[in-house]
Amino acid sequence: MQRIGLTGGIGSGKSTVAEMLAAQGAVIIDADRISRQLMEPGEEVLARVVETFGPDILDEQGRLDRSRLAQLIFADSVARDALNAIVHPAVRQRSFEIADAAQQAEDFSGVIVEDIPLLVETGQVSRFDAVIVVYADLETRLDRLVAQRGMSEQDARARIASQATDEQRAAVATWIVDNSGTREQTEENVKKIWAEIQAHSFIN
Repeated sequence: MQRIGLTGGIGSGKSTVAEMLAAQGAVIIDADRISRQLMEPGEEVLARVVETFGPDILDEQGRLDRSRLAQLIFADSVARDALNAIVHPAVRQRSFEIADAAQQAEDFSGVIVEDIPLLVETGQVSRFDAVIVVYADLETRLDRLVAQRGMSEQDARARIASQATDEQRAAVATWIVDNSGTREQTEENVKKIWAEIQAHSFIN
């Protein structure tokens, strides 16, 4: 089995690349999706987050108000670290469980790609055989965050600044996918990477 890490800054189009890799046959484990599941009412992780940050982060239905929590953590690195200390270990544990189940499938391709936005920031690079970094230039990312996610430019810049730099991600990359251009260009790059993964050419 080959375990590949996939990461990229907010607005880089990492989810698009994950979809392309899935189309090639990779099993995708989406850390963001797992995190959202762990924040559903009744989950132990949500209970611990509420205990740490208070009931004001819940809406009237008892569900997590993500915008309120985001305001807290993006303005306060200590609060962000406290949240990460609760959520990230639980996400990793769930990821291991999904990977174990995937390997039992008859049509398993042999490749698991873990989509982890904060792979560099959380020091998980060593868990993977290789790392794919999705890159897009700053203006493209800002345009996407404002147009597609409804953020203000100030909020978008703050989110980008809270993450690892392009240089930090590039330093751990086995491959870099430049997603600043057309979808066709990105897909061509992804197919080339998939061919290399299949050929095991990244293994020293």
